[in-house]
Amino acid sequence: MLKHVESVNEFDEVIKSGKVLVDFYADWCGPCKMLAPVLEELSSELNDVTIVKVNVDELGVLAQRYKVQAIPSLFYLEDGTMKNQKLGYMNKNDLLKFLGK
Repeated sequence: MLKHVESVNEFDEVIKSGKVLVDFYADWCGPCKMLAPVLEELSSELNDVTIVKVNVDELGVLAQRYKVQAIPSLFYLEDGTMKNQKLGYMNKNDLLKFLGK
């Protein structure tokens, strides 16, 4: 499932349980635009991972919480606990490895 969060409360609710891949992005970011279709494809293939997109221009407070200084920044959480993080574009195979698949 792919979800664009629109509030801090919605984000906190989504990440508190299960496996969640968080993509911090911006509409003007080239590498973010390249990553978007890869995340779309993964979301249709992975039933056990929720992919959450956070626009840093709209939810800067979340970017500050996770100390995001460059985008795209990807964070993998399980039940609200950080398991992995990576900066920059990744292809599908690299993303699967990042998720431990």
